[in-house]
Amino acid sequence: MALTVRRLARNTDLGLTLVGGHEGADRVIEWAHAIELADPTPWITGGELVMTTGLPIGSSDAQQFEYVSRLAQARAAALAVDTGTTFDAVPEGIRAAGDALGLPILSVPPPTPFIAITRAVIDELTADRVRAVQRVVDQQEKLARAILRGGIPQLISTLGRAVSCSAVLVDSAGRVLSVHGKDAARLLAHARTVAGSAPRGPGRRQQMSSAFTDEHGAYLVQSVSVAQESNGYLAVGSAVALQPEERVLVAHAVALLSIELGKPAKVVDAEQRLRTAVARALIDFGPELDIGLLRYFGFDEDAHVVAVALTDVGPLLPAQREIAGLFARQSVPYLMTPQEKVLFVIVTADHTVEWVTEFVTQLGAQLGRPLRAGLGASAAIIDASDSLRQATAALRLGPAQTPVVDFSDMGTFSMLLSGRSPDELSAMSRILLGPLEDYDATHSSPLDLITALRAWLRHDAHIESAATELGVHRHTMRNRMAKVGQLLRRDLDSAEVRAELWIAVKARELLDILHND
Repeated sequence: MALTVRRLARNTDLGLTLVGGHEGADRVIEWAHAIELADPTPWITGGELVMTTGLPIGSSDAQQFEYVSRLAQARAAALAVDTGTTFDAVPEGIRAAGDALGLPILSVPPPTPFIAITRAVIDELTADRVRAVQRVVDQQEKLARAILRGGIPQLISTLGRAVSCSAVLVDSAGRVLSVHGKDAARLLAHARTVAGSAPRGPGRRQQMSSAFTDEHGAYLVQSVSVAQESNGYLAVGSAVALQPEERVLVAHAVALLSIELGKPAKVVDAEQRLRTAVARALIDFGPELDIGLLRYFGFDEDAHVVAVALTDVGPLLPAQREIAGLFARQSVPYLMTPQEKVLFVIVTADHTVEWVTEFVTQLGAQLGRPLRAGLGASAAIIDASDSLRQATAALRLGPAQTPVVDFSDMGTFSMLLSGRSPDELSAMSRILLGPLEDYDATHSSPLDLITALRAWLRHDAHIESAATELGVHRHTMRNRMAKVGQLLRRDLDSAEVRAELWIAVKARELLDILHND
């Protein structure tokens, strides 16, 4: 808390009284200085509490007004007049001048020496400095915890809140890595301007800092350098210019960003192995997983996530490295684990199907091959395995020509799997298809009843079309379907019965996927 004239006057040990210039009582005192000169202005720079015994202030109202006027023009914080040496009370001319000019006038009682006032001011200023340093240290610790728990996005958000500003981090090409605050568009334009004007070339370390103001506020852009190269630019924007303590926090954030962006390859590889292990543990154990492990990778315990299942990625190691690079540039928190020829990626649920489609397109371009992906529905992070199963189902059962299949667009599939356990799916399938499964298990036939029913339903109950697909005679197909109707004791001409059978068949297909996984 800054030391104001009002606060100093409330110090009962000093006994000071505010007798004039009350409207300026909230002026901040930056120093206390005893000066016995008729014109003390050459020895003050602004913000001082000027103390005098009254010798140089003159005896007339005009002289006293001129004296106070000089102090006001020099931006003194206040005038303290001793009442035990020259005057027994603050002269009326001084008080009136203080009221007219808005300069606070303090009456100093005879027992209070100027040195006591000076010590009180110094003590308060020192305490303020200590408090300011402690605030900076506390905020620095918050920034460090933020980047450990949530990576670059959480660091940028924490910095923005700490200094009450908007913040944007871009890479050296001007691409957005992280954003915080309402003034992001204007701030981004400034950051890109600085990034675009920076000299290019290998081995040229670009330590840049640009500060400027316009009608919208004050802006600061600082380069983020890694291994002798400028890797990005941090820009902050605020209504007024940042204070020195706030600029220290910005510099600290730049240092943390440099460390984060410049992690050695061995650290990155170790982190990726841990990321894979945590993803696997999350899928296998869910609620039993230590939430601290998730925080390390940027996920809160109450976060909601979506799973992406990627296939056709080619060799897994290069694909994982490309994904890690893409997400690092965008500061996206993620978990990733391979399984056979499929890569599973878990991201926060605010990433839409459009974002996933763009990600898959970019990844495919970098890998030089077309990719396919399935996107699961949003789930609590401890239930990420549900979204992963849905992503797998969407990938395997969705149209082959669709690059990204959203599970929520699959209609009945979504109804079957969302919130359904494998036991429930098994029950849904067994209730209707159980007699057919039992018959197929005990009778050897080139065309089992389940396969015949699936093809018949797929072709809207057209015998000939289903027979053509399966490569059998239409009479064989008709006999198979007659047996289905006999075993199920259902009217296969009923649309309602066909719908129930179709759901049961799809439940069985999805259950097969779960068992294979």
